[in-house]
Amino acid sequence: MGEPRMAVNLAGLKLSNPLLPASGTYGYGKEYLPFCGPEVWGAVVTKGVSLERWPGNPPPRIYETPAGMLNAIGLQNPGVQHFMEEALPFLRQYQTPVIVNIVGKTIEEYAAVAEILSERSEVKAFELNISCPNVKEGGIAFGTCPESAAAVTKAVRQVTNLPLIVKLSPNVTDIVAIARSVEAAGADGLSLINTLLGMAIDVKKRQPVLANTMGGLSGPAIKPVALRMVWQVAQAVQIPIIGMGGITSTQAALEFIMAGATAVAIGTGLFKDPRLPTKIIAGIKGFLVEEGFQDINEIRGITWR
Repeated sequence: MGEPRMAVNLAGLKLSNPLLPASGTYGYGKEYLPFCGPEVWGAVVTKGVSLERWPGNPPPRIYETPAGMLNAIGLQNPGVQHFMEEALPFLRQYQTPVIVNIVGKTIEEYAAVAEILSERSEVKAFELNISCPNVKEGGIAFGTCPESAAAVTKAVRQVTNLPLIVKLSPNVTDIVAIARSVEAAGADGLSLINTLLGMAIDVKKRQPVLANTMGGLSGPAIKPVALRMVWQVAQAVQIPIIGMGGITSTQAALEFIMAGATAVAIGTGLFKDPRLPTKIIAGIKGFLVEEGFQDINEIRGITWR
């Protein structure tokens, strides 16, 4: 038996392998060139891009936890114009599909960024970060109720024909309901999960460690929660899923695929080992050979099929 087939179809995108960088952990790829350039991945997911420049939150905004990290970066980015001028020319050099993560404070901002970037041939799909606070609705995140999640998905769907992947927040009571609502509103795929809300306290200073008080918890600590949510959602929707949350090994990646994910994203694990994706790709191939599988798609959702 020859080398197993690693290609997957993600919402119409043909990926050479199922590994992606989680948004916000890979920048636009330049810094990782010595370790894992864009050519390593099945697709590159950019850090969040907003309509105008976002300064982010004040420091301190990162804190290491026993099994991961808290971050309150605040989606800092230079805006869509800078992204087109600086990031896209770099990414254009590679054959790897580019998925642009979009952030916004209003539904109109999400739609505007998607409309602008839909004109760029380098952009192959969008990932909507609906964990952003809706400034028109008192700061409640778009992704915390089915109605607002569907509304932003529908608005972006109306301005672009590119594949639309919606990144779900785990900070909800029923993630299946959110998933179904965005699928019905026109989503072509889902990313889950985004970070869990957490905090840390400096006992000497008697105050929160992060200047923003709370931040997003990522890393191995959230993997069991993420895996459970992927497993639940995969059986409830017909669109493909990018699974993420604490993937730091071949086994973890395989678990998400067996739970029903078409692709998997590595985030916090990159900070510890920037060569991790190469190792995981090799590890998955080795597993498939050992277990007698010829195609990675054979094991997707195998735990419930």
